[in-house]
Amino acid sequence: MARGLNRRQQRITEAFDALCEAVAAALGAAEGRRDSTIRAHAEAIVEMWLRTDGLDAVQADAGMRPLLTNPALSGPLERVRADRREAFAGWLEDGPRRLADILQEAAPGAAGLAPEHWLARVGAVDGSGPVPSLWSIGTGRIEDAAPVDFPVAVPLLDESHLQVSSGHEGRARAEALVEGLLLRVMSYFRPGIVQLHVWDVGQFTGALPGLYPLTRTGLLTVHDPAMLPQLLDELSDRIRRVHTRLLVDGHPSLRALAESTGARNEPWIVAVLVGNRAPLKDDEHRQLQRVARGGLACGVQLVLLDVPMTINAPVESVRVDDAGTAVSSMTGPHVTVDLEPPLPPAEVTRASHAIADAYESWRSRIGTFADVLPRPAQWGKVRSVSSLHAPVGFADGLPVEIALADASPHALIGGPSGSGKTNLLLTMISALATRYDPDELEFYLLDFKEGVSFAQFAPGRRDRTWLPHARLVGVNINTDREFGLALLQFLADEMRRRAEAAKAYEVTKLEELRAADPEGRWPRIVAVIDEFQYLFAERDAVTRAATLLLEDVARRGRSQGIHLVLASQDVSGIEAFWGRPAIFEQFVLRIALPRARRVLAELNDASLDLPRWHAVINHESGIKHGNEIVRLPDASGQGASGDEAATSSVGAVQRVLHERYAEGRPQPRLFDGSSSPRFNDLAAGLPRDGVPRALVGQNIDVAGSAAAVGLPDAPGRNLGVLAAVGREAVRVLGAAAASLAGQYPAGGVDVVVAPLVAEAAEPAARLADRIAATGTPVEIVGLDGVRARVEELAKGVTDRLSGPAPGRPVVLVLYGADAADTVLEREGTEAMRKLMRFGPETGVHVLGWWRSVQRLRALLMMSASVDDLGAWVALDVQGSEVQALVPGMLVNWSPRPGRGLFFDRAQHAAPEVVIVPSLPEAE
Repeated sequence: MARGLNRRQQRITEAFDALCEAVAAALGAAEGRRDSTIRAHAEAIVEMWLRTDGLDAVQADAGMRPLLTNPALSGPLERVRADRREAFAGWLEDGPRRLADILQEAAPGAAGLAPEHWLARVGAVDGSGPVPSLWSIGTGRIEDAAPVDFPVAVPLLDESHLQVSSGHEGRARAEALVEGLLLRVMSYFRPGIVQLHVWDVGQFTGALPGLYPLTRTGLLTVHDPAMLPQLLDELSDRIRRVHTRLLVDGHPSLRALAESTGARNEPWIVAVLVGNRAPLKDDEHRQLQRVARGGLACGVQLVLLDVPMTINAPVESVRVDDAGTAVSSMTGPHVTVDLEPPLPPAEVTRASHAIADAYESWRSRIGTFADVLPRPAQWGKVRSVSSLHAPVGFADGLPVEIALADASPHALIGGPSGSGKTNLLLTMISALATRYDPDELEFYLLDFKEGVSFAQFAPGRRDRTWLPHARLVGVNINTDREFGLALLQFLADEMRRRAEAAKAYEVTKLEELRAADPEGRWPRIVAVIDEFQYLFAERDAVTRAATLLLEDVARRGRSQGIHLVLASQDVSGIEAFWGRPAIFEQFVLRIALPRARRVLAELNDASLDLPRWHAVINHESGIKHGNEIVRLPDASGQGASGDEAATSSVGAVQRVLHERYAEGRPQPRLFDGSSSPRFNDLAAGLPRDGVPRALVGQNIDVAGSAAAVGLPDAPGRNLGVLAAVGREAVRVLGAAAASLAGQYPAGGVDVVVAPLVAEAAEPAARLADRIAATGTPVEIVGLDGVRARVEELAKGVTDRLSGPAPGRPVVLVLYGADAADTVLEREGTEAMRKLMRFGPETGVHVLGWWRSVQRLRALLMMSASVDDLGAWVALDVQGSEVQALVPGMLVNWSPRPGRGLFFDRAQHAAPEVVIVPSLPEAE
């Protein structure tokens, strides 16, 4: 029994041992499985981190870096690296080559070539064509990928600002990067197209020392460490100036403007700010942000070195590490950029000297007239949406533009005789005309002095071409101040017409009217008046009216696209402007030629020291800080030859413009104060409305309309010509009679011509022949028969007054009417008075020349009155003599050759000046 118990106990022990072994085996297997699961989970987590954050980011994280050196985690690390190599393998076959092709296209010349190809050369690109969009900084490589390098570049001018940061050990490499980039830019463009400003927070000198030779020419300006606010103010002022003067025609940037006009006249400004990794003051930070936001469109480029800040504008960054390699925002964090080696200091200095020398040579050259004109392909391509722009001279080799815009609507030009005003005006007119076609711009040109400066813009005897943009050309008008007044009145009327059209379209400005009425023709108008002070030379009604009109047009013309350009030798003596600052305040653009006074602001005497062929251009109402000193070209084209001669003078430019635009456009009206208007031209312009009219001359107005007296069958419709000398009197009387007779059908009027003085015999005979040639009967009566004929006509008037119907119209033309006093006696005089008083209403009209106003007044007494002479023209008589013919009016008139004072009670509120026409038979 005991033996059985032992065996049972032995089996239990064996079974328990087996159980323990099984449990131990199970626990061992579970522990192994647990360790395997933990290891797999860790590998999965690490692999997930590597694939999510990227191998480079994990390597850069100090907390994660030990995991990458753990042998237990080599599996996932190797898998990620293998996948990365496989992913890049396809791109590395073709990607670097395509990047090189892109850089070759986007970074031509010095922008992309190795330094040995451009460092010793000076650029010649003027900025008008495509600008490199990328600038090379080194080569890129990808870690753990095949050893293939590819070019790396960053955008700069017009594209993006650049922010460079560095560690302590990498600062020198960062400065070398900036220096190399700037030298690339300066070596690509023609010197002067790019200007540099350098500010270093810690020192006057030291940053970019190789570029310092550029300071001697002004291409590089080094700023005081404490003067950052002043630099930012300067950059802000430039941005404001570009927006208010240049970007006013809808162009979003200077680059777009250059593409439109084919020329870049504003240089790029590259401001390099070198910091110490400390943030700027709050005010400086905010102002720098404003510059960054508005700068690129206005040609202002920021390059920030260790200046930490946020920029709400396009910006690319380059971070240089202590090892001298970099990471760029252009290529991302996975690409290591090996920066180009620093340029040899001696080579940088030599290249800077070469650029400075080339700039000195360029800006010392004399800019020619052809240089202010756009390229031939760009002629007429610019729109005058909200302004007009044109270069008129050169500063530091670059064209300097004037702007007629909302901010500077009108221009005032001053300079003594011989200082070059006419040359400047001709240059300005030509530069504007070549940029804008005649549908965009019209000129109204007046020259008050005794000259023909603007006459070339109208067709002449030798040159039949004319400027298609010109609508009016006035020359030799120094004695015709009324013509200047007429131009101002025309501008005021045009201003109101445009304002009414704008009101109808519910807009306010010309550019809005153009958009609302695209089918309408709304060109900008530029009225140029040379020696305008003559318009205000007297204290009379002309000066008073001209002052009011000028002030009105100057104030309100800007919104309707009407611009005034006034030129004078001296504006200080114009009494009409004393106490009226509102006029000159509108002339924001001031141009002062050598020795000009009172054109610029009171304390601005910059013009006194100017040499010949120079001028001060100021768009700030003459305040000193707005001065730009420019050299003016010679608009005469003297010395030009070959292809340059084709556009080297105003006349050559006009011939090209005439060929391009003249067809289908009207010629400009030429008003020449030294010539008489043609009778035939004036007579052709008389209205044909059934009312016979007698032509007495030409009105002094913009249209050059005919001055005529309506002679219907109504009381007082007679005409008197008042002159002591017959030379001009016979012209006026002959024009009146010939034009009046010509409006009747052949034989429809009886004309009686009475030459009562010897000097009138020949003109009267020629007049009679001219009228008779039209089929109209003409009777010539001498002094011995005038009484009988007058009495006969008077009796006929009596019969007509009492008869049932009037007879044929009769025109009595009296040459030297006062000479009849000796033969008329009392009966004849009464007959003449009856003709004057009752004849017009019966169709009998008197056209007479009286040599004495007093004798005419004696005739218009008793049974006649001054009302019986409904119209008169006074020639060589004083205003005081004709005072009695217009009771209640003050007549201010002094005789002028070829001019007459014309008054018609039916159409005038006051006498007006007219121009005596040529003799009808002389044409």
